[in-house]
Amino acid sequence: MARPIIVTCGEPAGIGPEIAPQLLAAGLPFAWLGDPRHLPHGTAFSVIEDLSDLSGVAPDRLAVLRHDFAAPATPSQPDPANAAGVIAVIERAVSLALSGQAGAVCTLPIHKKALKDGADFAFPGHTEFLAHLAGGVDVAMMLASTLVSPPCRVVPATIHIPLAQVPAALTAPLLEQAIRITHAALVRDFGIAEPRLAVAGLNPHAGEGGGMGGEEIAWMIPLLDRLRTEGLSLSGPLPADTMFHAPARARYDAAICGYHDQALIPIKTLDFAGGVNVTLGLPFPRTSPDHGTAFDIAGKGLADAGSAIAALRMAADMAEARERG
Repeated sequence: MARPIIVTCGEPAGIGPEIAPQLLAAGLPFAWLGDPRHLPHGTAFSVIEDLSDLSGVAPDRLAVLRHDFAAPATPSQPDPANAAGVIAVIERAVSLALSGQAGAVCTLPIHKKALKDGADFAFPGHTEFLAHLAGGVDVAMMLASTLVSPPCRVVPATIHIPLAQVPAALTAPLLEQAIRITHAALVRDFGIAEPRLAVAGLNPHAGEGGGMGGEEIAWMIPLLDRLRTEGLSLSGPLPADTMFHAPARARYDAAICGYHDQALIPIKTLDFAGGVNVTLGLPFPRTSPDHGTAFDIAGKGLADAGSAIAALRMAADMAEARERG
């Protein structure tokens, strides 16, 4: 049996607990790491002491690696008392992955304010915390969907910063780092031997020869030319508004974008419910559904598990690619 995937519980007051049992539809070996008290009433589950016990769990029952929290959970009402438990679950999942017991980690959504209020969480989000737990490695965020054809994979070089700060933050070293991390991850995690990367220009029409901005001429083109001499397959800088229709996506395996919305608007338009958040650069595969805790619908039976199921399947595919590599 392939090494199982660890699914972390995320914020207990969000939609994570009700999504967890629906992940059985993926038909993959995984264990949910959390407090079984937080699962929806009537969930069929079996507590296991160790991942090696997973094979004894019936396919219609959720395998639970028990991690007791300080308090029960009330949908849509995060309890600061549970913040430390959410953090500890992530730490435990990373430990299982680093030790080789788990093949990948799939994280359900956390609520950063709840963690800060309840446990002084010092990280902007999951990605940065995971990079810290893995030893401070350089990482990049990819949003990916294989449910559209051709697949759509996007990597924003800058992430959660105001748009006004992007031109100063998007430097040649930062863009080079995003390109190198993405290239290596496509080989290692997606089994693409010779990745093709498309790089978006920062400005409209990729600067239009300097008439709409100078970053492309000043440093983006020289950077891409230098990386091409190393054998990397790069196109760009390209006008971002013509990069994401189907014929354009067929010409590359991933797109590197300058900032958050430049990358996320196209993928969320193409596949709003099935997009997957992938952290590139970690020593283990990590995926997450591309949505938040959804407090407004938590506990109402309205949560769509599509993105979480896609995240679990992608985690399994990435783990398999690493095993083959």
